[in-house]
Amino acid sequence: MHTAKNPLFSVIIPTKNSEAAIEKCLKSIKKQTYHNLEVIVIDGFSTDKTRKIAENYGAITVLTKDRRSKARNIGSQKAKGDLFFFLDSDMELDPNVFSECIEKVREGYQAVIIPEVSVGKGFWAQCKKLEKSCYIGDENIEAARVFERKTFESVKGYDEELEAGEDWDLNQRVKKSSFSVGRIHALIKHQEGSLTLLGTVRKKYQYGKTLGTYQRKHPNMAKQQLRLIRPAFIVNWRKLANDPIHAIGMLVMKTCEFGAGWLGSISGET
Repeated sequence: MHTAKNPLFSVIIPTKNSEAAIEKCLKSIKKQTYHNLEVIVIDGFSTDKTRKIAENYGAITVLTKDRRSKARNIGSQKAKGDLFFFLDSDMELDPNVFSECIEKVREGYQAVIIPEVSVGKGFWAQCKKLEKSCYIGDENIEAARVFERKTFESVKGYDEELEAGEDWDLNQRVKKSSFSVGRIHALIKHQEGSLTLLGTVRKKYQYGKTLGTYQRKHPNMAKQQLRLIRPAFIVNWRKLANDPIHAIGMLVMKTCEFGAGWLGSISGET
């Protein structure tokens, strides 16, 4: 075992006007079966009730105008824990996530992947749910969210130049440094809300603006990850065939996202 008997978890959550989602996230942390933890919210000067909600749940709040990757690194510098868990404000955790992560660390892993599923309302949310279900167990798409402190610090944390693909980048640097990455069964539920096609397309356009940096850093891996038809869809063809309506919708959505990301990348290079 590489950490203390009951290591302290530092949960680091970047936020910006996240009042609609963060309470569910913090409630799911409170309901964990493992309790030795601290929560650090790195807030981008929210104008809503985000910080008030976070403080009501006992979170440490830190203000910064820096973007997501640097905000996470700032959180790690404020953290006292033996383990870092990087979470988004629109995510909820199964009750056993922390305890299962501890078991993996005790087995000798230095980083841990938590499988992620999507939850939301409406047709497009169901399409996204189907898509995300195909990625469970796909090493090209999944990335670790939990790291031993010394592992995270050894690879120098998140690349602050990356605003898209930063989780993939960190996961690859951890592996290339010969640290071992495990995975658990308990889930993260990503709350998509009432997902719209326009909303997801806009998000991919913004990601596309900065994705070129990641592509230049990891050209071979990026070719595998940034395909319209990902290998995970071929592997899970039976799952898609059993839900043809949402599978067709997923293909439409992925095509629109792919096009938006491509336009974003052109915009980002000019």
